[in-house]
Amino acid sequence: MKAAAFLYPWDVVGDPDAAARIADLGVRQVTLASAYHSTRALTPRHPRHRIVTAEHAAVLYPPGAARWAGRELRPYAAGEWAPGDAYGEAAAALEAAGLDVHSWVVLAHNSRMGAEHPATSVVNAYGDRYPWAPCVAQPAVREYLVSLAAEAAVRPGARGTELESCGWYGAAHLHAHDKIAGVALDDAAQYLMSLCFCPACREGYRTRDVDPGRLAASVRDALEPVWHGHGAPVRPLEGHLAKAVLEFRTRTARTLQEAAVAAVRAAAPEGFQVLLHADPEAHHCGANAGVDPAHILSVADGVVVPCAGGPQLLEPFAAHATDRTVLAANFTVVTGMGGAPAAFAAAAAKAASLGATELRLYHAGLASDADLALLRPALP
Repeated sequence: MKAAAFLYPWDVVGDPDAAARIADLGVRQVTLASAYHSTRALTPRHPRHRIVTAEHAAVLYPPGAARWAGRELRPYAAGEWAPGDAYGEAAAALEAAGLDVHSWVVLAHNSRMGAEHPATSVVNAYGDRYPWAPCVAQPAVREYLVSLAAEAAVRPGARGTELESCGWYGAAHLHAHDKIAGVALDDAAQYLMSLCFCPACREGYRTRDVDPGRLAASVRDALEPVWHGHGAPVRPLEGHLAKAVLEFRTRTARTLQEAAVAAVRAAAPEGFQVLLHADPEAHHCGANAGVDPAHILSVADGVVVPCAGGPQLLEPFAAHATDRTVLAANFTVVTGMGGAPAAFAAAAAKAASLGATELRLYHAGLASDADLALLRPALP
């Protein structure tokens, strides 16, 4: 089964041995970040550094001046962590080592945009802004994301792309020095805390005969037991309110995904593969966008499915797959990040039995030598 490893450009640029080391793992493809959010990343084998701090969301190549001229929302160039065309330099080295390169594009996750353009952010039922989460119901945000998808995906030499965060982002977010674990939020609470009440979303609720003020009050009432910390269950939204809100959010995400994929295909050469990082529960938010499996597989060439907690999320997608569908099972293979590289072979076999056609290794650049050594025997 084809396996691909995720990498950042800074894992490769400046390390003359990086590309050959990845090829020696036995993978056939690298999914290389071309647009990424802020992060602090370990580089355990790089000859020049051990920690890379990407200070803000950025494109890791020179953005096209003509494409972005006159736009208020535009991508930020990277700083010293990925200067110039870091993506292009890394891609060239990987291709020279015999690896296929696909781009990795993070979309609706951008804290710098939220800081500089606060009106673009998701706003919860309490009025708190999530600056890391651009609201995908806002026309200007949608226009930006679709343009970014096309530019960042179709880089010279790329044979395909993987679009991450192509949908709603919400409360769940590993932010700087997070201090939000004092009260556990279950799936229902996470959903309610992720509902947006910016002006665009308020208008969207009204079009579905939902009063946004009443909805916000209902959300706060439903969450009230959670804050007392006694294990009381969330009181979920019910009836027309629940249905209308989910329909609005699902429709909003679907149309963004359709537009992003169409824009990528319009800019790409024939045969260019488009995958989405996806979760089969439509109400879920985050890097793996909540989708309807049947719909998304009619739009994209396939999906990359999170399997860190087991490969069971593959099954809803497999039920709608054809012989041309890519179902990539994404496994964390870094022990320090909760991965289990020693169990990778068994996990991959289980994923294949549930319909996986490809494997993803998250993240070859972050993994220790010991983790990589455990992976080699499990890869062709």
